[in-house]
Amino acid sequence: MAKKILLLFVTLIPAITFAQKDAMLHTSKSDYPVQYDAMTKENIKAYVDKVFNYISSVTPAQMIDKQSGNAVNDVDKANGNTQLEHGDFSITSYEWGVTYSALLFASKIFEEKKYSDYVHDRFSFIARWAPVIKKLKENNAYQGNNYPLRQPIDPRALDDAGAMCAAMIKATRNGINSDLKAQIQTYIDWVSKKQYRLPDGTLARNRPQKNSLWLDDLYMGVPALAQMGKMTGNSKYFDDAILQVKSFSKRMFNKEKNIYMHGWVESMPTHPEFYWARANGWALLAMSELLDVLPKNYKGRHDVLKQFQSLAFGLASNQSGFGFWHQLLDRNDSYLETSATAIYAYCIAHGCNEQWLDPVEYAPMAMLAWNAVTTKINEKGQVEGTCVGTGMAFDPIFYYYRPVSVFAAHGYGPVIFAGAEMYKMMEGNRFKLNDSSLQYQ
Repeated sequence: MAKKILLLFVTLIPAITFAQKDAMLHTSKSDYPVQYDAMTKENIKAYVDKVFNYISSVTPAQMIDKQSGNAVNDVDKANGNTQLEHGDFSITSYEWGVTYSALLFASKIFEEKKYSDYVHDRFSFIARWAPVIKKLKENNAYQGNNYPLRQPIDPRALDDAGAMCAAMIKATRNGINSDLKAQIQTYIDWVSKKQYRLPDGTLARNRPQKNSLWLDDLYMGVPALAQMGKMTGNSKYFDDAILQVKSFSKRMFNKEKNIYMHGWVESMPTHPEFYWARANGWALLAMSELLDVLPKNYKGRHDVLKQFQSLAFGLASNQSGFGFWHQLLDRNDSYLETSATAIYAYCIAHGCNEQWLDPVEYAPMAMLAWNAVTTKINEKGQVEGTCVGTGMAFDPIFYYYRPVSVFAAHGYGPVIFAGAEMYKMMEGNRFKLNDSSLQYQ
């Protein structure tokens, strides 16, 4: 009997050892290329502040005399030598319009005034100086187009007007600024009345080919229209914004891949389809901003929501194993791009927080995207890995070899947006590791 028990014990030893080894392997840590866990609220905010501290130090709102270099603070002393002090980024560009919107959002989420103070100071600077420079220009103090604040004074494209208009309306609606009425009107007049359109009302351009649609223009037009509708109560702005989403989607959304091609030209019977990442980000962000202000039962809102959800689904299928998305979404040999990844992190997290998307399904990918983005925030607070400004092309090499730069302003607003939304998502600590995988409970 004793021999049988001993024999049974000996035969069990390998099985027990194997089970122990299997358990150890099952719970062993993987060598992930980015953090694979929910980032703490404190760490999220630290990254946002690092970026904010950098941009606030390199974007002065100051006029100077170009000959002496001295500051010009008195508008009555302005003349043809008055110029905007040079900084790392333009405070009137569409990229900075995104940044202003992001800072207003961050101020609300973090309950800190420093972010909205930055916006207030630069918007009041523009509102104060634009009429002065405009009058000097009309009196020929400046020659040609070489004069400060040209974009807010004389917008000539959606890029000049749309994103800045949306941000200024948000600042006005939130009581941050009360001096922007004239400038908002200049911007919205361009977006709603002067920008070239197709006969059906779709916002369009005549470059690089006649009657071209740029997917980017969904963001350059829709948020301004949406905010104007919210501020004025005039439904024509909401209807115009919904029209844009439907018109662009009808022509440019690939229903098999659930992502958008970058450019469309009316005269092309078929299109070489290149799914540029940041343009898809602008489209997702435009729909997000529209959904934020459209009344719940407004006609057409459901269509915008379904389109937002379809694009989010398509993006989910293309996220890389590093947490980033590729420059061309469906081409894994194109480089990993930061600004698009940050936009997706924000919009997907926002969609989860607003219950437009199922957070169990989408929140982990948003956190992974945010964790990836933080690896591109350097010690100075600069955002690395952002593709520079990019036109429309119909060949792959153009997109594959677009440069990246910390001075590509497109990355800063999206990173701040994403950080603030992820901070909000972390309320309640609903992320858990289960069987080593990140889950949202």
